[in-house]
Amino acid sequence: MSVITTVDPVPAAPAAAPPGPVAPALPVAPARTRLRPRRGLMAMLARYATVSVIATVTSLTVLGVLVATDLATPGWANVIATCVGIVPSFELNRRWVWSKSGQRSLTRELVPFVALSLIGLGASTVAVQAAARAADQAGLSTLGRTLAVELANVAAFGSLWVVQFLVLDRILFRRRDPAV
Repeated sequence: MSVITTVDPVPAAPAAAPPGPVAPALPVAPARTRLRPRRGLMAMLARYATVSVIATVTSLTVLGVLVATDLATPGWANVIATCVGIVPSFELNRRWVWSKSGQRSLTRELVPFVALSLIGLGASTVAVQAAARAADQAGLSTLGRTLAVELANVAAFGSLWVVQFLVLDRILFRRRDPAV
């Protein structure tokens, strides 16, 4: 029986560095730092969701009161409720979610935000009116009609939630390079 033995070769000497200045090595970020952007995005989405809940509760409270008391038709109640909900939504998104402070820009921030909200208003008003009509035809109680209208409102705005986040993050409240 023969035994084969291998010998590790002697490592070669490192190549001589070229003469001249040596570029510093780039630091390697620890693994947890590389994950920070994802955690930052998750925290931002959580704040955005919280703002959405606050604005939605505000709007639904106004909508519910106006529809349940017949102070306004479901369509007009939705318009009023959405306009009331725009105020906390804009301010909380601007300040808390995207950490903007200082003067608001009417043309770069407020008008586009309101326009985006009005697109949601248009979609939700159509849905709210259809839900109210269906609830009336079904002979639902005041509570049933109010819940149907509020569900239609949430469904319409919920379908636009992700699109709105992307528009706010990439366009409306994006961080601008101060050098530009």
